[in-house]
Amino acid sequence: MSTESYVGAVDNGTSSSRFLIFSSTTGELITYHQTEMKQYCPKEGWAEQDPMDILNSVIVCIDKAVENLKAFDKDPACIKAIGITNQRETIVAWDRKTGKPLYNAILWLDVRTSSTVSKLIAKTPQKSKDSLRKYCGLPITTYFSAVKLRWLLDTSEEVRKAVKDGRCLFGTVDSWLLWNFTGGINGGKHITDVTNASRTMLMNIHNLQWDDYLCQFFDIPKEVLPEIRSSSEIYGNMEVSVLKGLPIAGILGDQQAALVGQLCFKPGQAKNTYGTGCFMLMNTGTEVVQSEQGLLTTVGYQFGKGKPAVYALEGAIAITGASVKWLRDNLGIIKTASEVETLAQKVDSTHGCYFVPAFSGLFCPYWQDDARGIICGITQFTTKEHIARAALEAVCFQTRELLEAMVKDSKIPLESLQVDGGMTMNNLLMQLQADLMGIGVVRPSMPETTALGAAMAAGSAIGVWDINNTAVITTDLFNPSIPQSDRDERFARWKMAVERSMHWDIKPDTVIIIFN
Repeated sequence: MSTESYVGAVDNGTSSSRFLIFSSTTGELITYHQTEMKQYCPKEGWAEQDPMDILNSVIVCIDKAVENLKAFDKDPACIKAIGITNQRETIVAWDRKTGKPLYNAILWLDVRTSSTVSKLIAKTPQKSKDSLRKYCGLPITTYFSAVKLRWLLDTSEEVRKAVKDGRCLFGTVDSWLLWNFTGGINGGKHITDVTNASRTMLMNIHNLQWDDYLCQFFDIPKEVLPEIRSSSEIYGNMEVSVLKGLPIAGILGDQQAALVGQLCFKPGQAKNTYGTGCFMLMNTGTEVVQSEQGLLTTVGYQFGKGKPAVYALEGAIAITGASVKWLRDNLGIIKTASEVETLAQKVDSTHGCYFVPAFSGLFCPYWQDDARGIICGITQFTTKEHIARAALEAVCFQTRELLEAMVKDSKIPLESLQVDGGMTMNNLLMQLQADLMGIGVVRPSMPETTALGAAMAAGSAIGVWDINNTAVITTDLFNPSIPQSDRDERFARWKMAVERSMHWDIKPDTVIIIFN
């Protein structure tokens, strides 16, 4: 049996749950197990998951991954700690006495709260979505947790009664998992970390505590919120699964975990994660940088109690990988997500076809809830191959928008971009990204950097992982191969397509029809 030291990482995303086991000395991925997550869309623009499904899927992944470890003749006792990384902003409300959810988890990309957003903006002194940025670094949009919590309190009698009775607990997915892992109704720890708390709109970005003004603004009682801790410390021990008794010692929101896993520890280093959505983060050091370009100010990580927090600028795109899923599930032009690369390679360009996948509005840098998806520039010549290629180019154009905004805010030009996430296995996408940005794209040969970041945080907390001496990651490099003039012309047309997607989801009585 092996005597090496391992660290496990729970990785709960929008589409799947996973448990991965890493070597704490080499960072090597030893084994993992993954299960798909079912998503419910009861109404247009709504996106939910069953919190019990989330919990149970993670426990299954833990048990199966440990079985895999045994099959490799490696001892599960070598696993020394567990870290958690999770889909951010998604919220869960549950009953502290029964342990049961009070409502389905409302996902980060859900847009049911549009009317709530309008009411909240009207309530601000400046009547602006940016009125709260100085406190929390975020605009008032459907994206963030506090708006979803406000909607739940306004619409669910069961949630309101539980709050009144002192039975309700709120939290992001990390809090829900940790509470259940550490005992649930029998003493479960109600805790979150600074990275997840920074996505709620309720934490003061400067002092890293729940803010009185923000809680009063959203009318959310502090008593229902979890305790805020650092990203790397022991929160409690596992009381469930085959790993009962193991310390849980790291929590990072998924995008911040990828920042850590990509070793972006110096100001100016940035990474872009390609998943359901797309998220670019740049380390800005220990100083808060407020964006003037529609980006988000967030906490990157805090390695230990009392240690300084490291901040980041973030650009968020709602729909990237989800557009490929739409091509598969809604249009049926591919059978598997990986087929999009083969299909798109059959043509040398989109021949003027542009696809803006604003299915739930546009995030950074526009923050337009009323934008909707469009495919434009089509002719009789346009085929499914052109549309597939346009879907990939849309990911790249949106990423360029984030990059340009980030350079303007940070005043730090990027010479290359580190990437990770499931979509990075698409070589055509990576080359298109380099071409349309004009800088090199660096892809790690080990793509599981999000889970790796959570494992590093947990291993560091218990002293089995030296973050400052993590092994250098081997990479693949994609360099630009088209002229700047071609790049800029295509980007200008993309901007025209984006403009056409704006203000689409408006009430019928506000539509003005002009007859010539």
